[in-house]
Amino acid sequence: MKADPAIQRQLLELAKVDAELSRTAHRRRTLPEIAEIDAGEKTVRERRDALVSVQTAASDLDREIARQEKEIESVRARGDRDRKLLESGSVAAKQMADIEHELNSLTRRQSALEDDLLELMERREALELDAQRTSAEVAKAENEVAEAIRRRDEQFADFDTTQARRDEDRAKLLPRFPADLIKLYERVRAQKGIGAALLRARRCGACQLDIDRREIAEIKAAPEDNVIQCENCGAILVRTLESGL
Repeated sequence: MKADPAIQRQLLELAKVDAELSRTAHRRRTLPEIAEIDAGEKTVRERRDALVSVQTAASDLDREIARQEKEIESVRARGDRDRKLLESGSVAAKQMADIEHELNSLTRRQSALEDDLLELMERREALELDAQRTSAEVAKAENEVAEAIRRRDEQFADFDTTQARRDEDRAKLLPRFPADLIKLYERVRAQKGIGAALLRARRCGACQLDIDRREIAEIKAAPEDNVIQCENCGAILVRTLESGL
């Protein structure tokens, strides 16, 4: 393939634009905030699950406390009824002894139930504190994710601006090149990442490998308008006074 040496040198401008586009795309993919957001969202899910677990346990305890309070109220009401019977003086002596025995049993039962209720309420209080702590952890994790998203979006906006400018530069450069030259450039770039590079001091600017004497001799002997490619990486080698030929 042949192309005007001046046109070949302009490939370096295109390669520079494409290199910046590649760097921008790489930075967009590897932005630290992306991993931070993923990890943060996982933490948020874990904290929310923990909060739901605590809230569920608290709800279960609330039902148990309500049941316990209802039973205590039932025992208390039955004890009040027995005391009123005793105070009324309308019961026989044998029945009075049975009522007194039942009243003693109810008193012990009420005391045991109240002890159980106190334990349940202490557990409920501990769960409430746990829920408050976990809720604060959820809020903290959510805020951290939101902050990371804000930073990511700011970076993305900068990347978008850079990409738009370089796309514009690229669109202005492309019409300068013959169709077959740009086709070769794009094919090499798609395969190797760099389509063209400067041959500087007998080294390929794309793969950074020194070119052996045989190849250098062939390049030196080739007409200026020949399109030369690196035997190692395939990049179009642009010859200038820096090439050391």
